[in-house]
Amino acid sequence: MCLIAFAYKSHPKYKFILVANRDEFYARPTAIAHWWEDHPKILGGRDLEALGTWMAINKNGRFAAVTNFRDIKNIKPDARSRGDLPVNFLLGQERPSVYSRHVHGAGEQYNGFNLITLDEEIAHVSNYDGDAKLLDPGVYGLSNALLNTPWPKVEKAKRNFNTLIQQPFTSEQLIEMMQDTETAPDEELPETGLDYEREKAVSAMCIRTADYGTCCSTALTIDYEGNVSFMEKSYPVGNRKEGTASFNFTIDKSMG
Repeated sequence: MCLIAFAYKSHPKYKFILVANRDEFYARPTAIAHWWEDHPKILGGRDLEALGTWMAINKNGRFAAVTNFRDIKNIKPDARSRGDLPVNFLLGQERPSVYSRHVHGAGEQYNGFNLITLDEEIAHVSNYDGDAKLLDPGVYGLSNALLNTPWPKVEKAKRNFNTLIQQPFTSEQLIEMMQDTETAPDEELPETGLDYEREKAVSAMCIRTADYGTCCSTALTIDYEGNVSFMEKSYPVGNRKEGTASFNFTIDKSMG
């Protein structure tokens, strides 16, 4: 998952609104969003290489999403899979604040990451930041640097997202918003260690290169009554098929 915009307790109807793009090498095997066979309370896409996820939600309302923190000069080949971080939260019972502190303490075991966790509170943690943080109500953007780092695509996503949710909106509109393939002007490109051509390509909200790019977009809403809407649109890149998967359910706190 490489670009996320979300609103927490800043909308009259929805406690949480999120829209996200997952960027990946097209060849990496992935399952589209579904209720998992081995953990039937978990809904989300799945990385079939390491069996983790970039984003998923539990029937009990626990939600988590992870993005990579881009630091290509310091990649550890023997690092643990970052996709385990959301899964372990979804299967556990620790509050986001507690779980995030534990994750931060083990941060050196992973390559760079950002993790968002949500239940009755919402937290952000990165192994490139000082500590885990509970988030206040508001609108946030996240890509492959720290939360709210003002990369052009993060600023654009936050701006367009905030405009869209100020009026009646649909999940389809949120996903359509994320299909913007415009790249950033040269003078606004961040410097993350990539060569110019790659840096330019990945500056778009929706990335399109020959072997790497946006594989799916996801929209999620949770209202104050606990009604959840989850929509994922897959794109026909690599050997992937285009399609949309939609799910609606009501959070069941009795499930623990």
